[in-house]
Amino acid sequence: MPTAEPAAARRPRARRRLRTRIILSFALFGFTLTTLIAATTVYLRDRVENTVLGAALEKNNNMFAEGFYRNPNAVGIPFEKIQGRQFSTRKLDKVPPEWRDLASGVHDIVIPVPGTDDQRAYKLAVRKDPDYWFFLAYDIAEERESQLKLNHALVASVGIFTLFSLLIGWWSASRVMSPVTELAQRLRRSGASSAPEALAPHFPEDEVGELAKALDDYAARLTEVVQRDREFNADVSHELRTPLAVIRGAVELLLARPELDERTRTRLSRIQRAEQQCTDLISALLLLSRNERAVGQCDVAKVAQQLLESHRAQLGGKPVALRLEGEATMALDVPESVLAVALGNLIGNAVKYTPSGDVVVRVLPDAVEVVDSGPGLSAEDAAKLFTRGYRGTHAGHSQGGGIGLSIVRRLCALYAWDVQVRPGAERGVVATLTFG
Repeated sequence: MPTAEPAAARRPRARRRLRTRIILSFALFGFTLTTLIAATTVYLRDRVENTVLGAALEKNNNMFAEGFYRNPNAVGIPFEKIQGRQFSTRKLDKVPPEWRDLASGVHDIVIPVPGTDDQRAYKLAVRKDPDYWFFLAYDIAEERESQLKLNHALVASVGIFTLFSLLIGWWSASRVMSPVTELAQRLRRSGASSAPEALAPHFPEDEVGELAKALDDYAARLTEVVQRDREFNADVSHELRTPLAVIRGAVELLLARPELDERTRTRLSRIQRAEQQCTDLISALLLLSRNERAVGQCDVAKVAQQLLESHRAQLGGKPVALRLEGEATMALDVPESVLAVALGNLIGNAVKYTPSGDVVVRVLPDAVEVVDSGPGLSAEDAAKLFTRGYRGTHAGHSQGGGIGLSIVRRLCALYAWDVQVRPGAERGVVATLTFG
């Protein structure tokens, strides 16, 4: 009997709403753009400052050296933040240690201030001639402080513009998603009616309007298909019930004749059971097509006994024993035809896939178990158990379209029941129909 445990549902992937994605896109764009602008500003400022200041220091250091050569007695530099010193190459021990090994050019110097935690930062222009070395130091403490303030201001501007972009994104998302939200609400309201309201007249001629037109067209085609399906189901139900009623009446009249021999009476009883099965199946399929629950009441043990008798008459010498065990009575608030179709498919599969042995129907307080001693359950059957049209690996050349268990599953969904099929303890299969 083809059975399987239901496959584990895949964990749904986390999804963000479209409105949220638009807002986050604006915020990310604003943050990225302002960060790039801030980083470019810092880079250009440092590059321009170093280039301009370095060139100016080098130029002034050369002027300082040339002025010293013209007039060695001249002392001082005419700028407050600039300090110039020259040293003879014969007295290099007087050169500060941090200056001594520097090559000619402009250098950034940072030295700690003795006795404090502060540091002194300055740019140093170096010129080394054969007889004299010239040094021109420019204090850049104020420039460093202004640069730090600029960096803080740029970081603040990144935050401000990111927040501004977030607000723009929120506003834009609201404007963009408003017609989509309205379309979804109208579509949801129209779904409660058998004649859905036209959506396109409520929207302008834009992308949302085109979507509304497409949905109107789809709704019209779907409504037509549903209407045809309902009419077909009603027509089939009516047209099939009439000949079945004729067959039932004719069989009852024939069975009422006392002169019938036992062989003929057995065949008529078989026709009568087949007519009842067809009637039950039509009723169940009509309920499924309408997606509605019918009102009724039935005795589970009685229905199970009738189904076993029906299948026992169809064994045709097959060495299979059919037994009913468990509760003597259990009432359900459903039509007898629904239970007969659901339980009948489970019993029919058990009988079909059991070449010899036992098929036991066990009535429990809130469920029915169908236990067989057949070949068991293969991995392929377990994966495709309730798939419509699938026939088990042990089906062979037996009759059937592979829709029985699919019908059982749909009936269980309609009546909030549960059906499970699992391998038996030693062999065979156990099908359990649990009533909600």
